[in-house]
Amino acid sequence: MSGLPKCPKCGSEFTYEDGSNYVCPECAYEWSKDAPVESVEQQRVIHDAVGNVLADGDSITVIKDLKVKGSSAVVKVGTKVKNIRLVEGDHDIDCKIDGIGAMSLKSEFVKKI
Repeated sequence: MSGLPKCPKCGSEFTYEDGSNYVCPECAYEWSKDAPVESVEQQRVIHDAVGNVLADGDSITVIKDLKVKGSSAVVKVGTKVKNIRLVEGDHDIDCKIDGIGAMSLKSEFVKKI
């Protein structure tokens, strides 16, 4: 566009100036022109059920029986999952579970190994 910075919250490139602030029309985030700009990756920190910081590629253990939506399958307590991927949204972990397949999990129901 016209050399304006991308939104530090959602990464949108459609920001505009409003007085002494920048505004993102997609997520409505506002920040000061003279504030240090942090990228989306630097702001996102996801914790497991006990407070450990999770990162891409970590191994986790499920701490609660979880019903699989649209199926009669259940992910049992103690199920180990390797090589997770962190994503945006309510279910912030993408992974593959043996015997079930690709799933999204909430970080509040897992513990880092």
